[in-house]
Amino acid sequence: MTDHTQPWTGSTGARTPTPPERAVARSRRVGWIWFAAAITVLAGLFNVVEGLVALFDRDYYVLGPSGLLVFTLNGWGWIHLIVGGLAVLAGIALSTGAQWARVVTVALAGFNALAQLTFLSAYPYWGIVVIALDVLVIWAVIVHGDESTYEIW
Repeated sequence: MTDHTQPWTGSTGARTPTPPERAVARSRRVGWIWFAAAITVLAGLFNVVEGLVALFDRDYYVLGPSGLLVFTLNGWGWIHLIVGGLAVLAGIALSTGAQWARVVTVALAGFNALAQLTFLSAYPYWGIVVIALDVLVIWAVIVHGDESTYEIW
């Protein structure tokens, strides 16, 4: 059987990998960075909304008998608002291939996961979903982040 994935390069019979195959593999890895950037922006927007709701509609979140950990609902509203705004900016910068955005995105996703963990008593199911998305973003940026340097657009 002949191998159709690699073309003949002349009379010597040597085969070389075709450039489109490497480009497809690289673009799949860069797709994870685009995914991480999109989820970071989306999670940041969700955090902004969550923070605004905590600040302006105090009856929306149902608190357990022990309340929230460390801060009041007003304090967590401001934290979510600030972290959400920073995450939106980091996600946009990540989609442009900025190196600093990789570090900032991982740090904000980790901090957001911890903040959601302490906010679980107010909104448990939503917190679990956001924590899972944060972990996926951290994985995508750490594993595939170096590819964004070479080919983002």
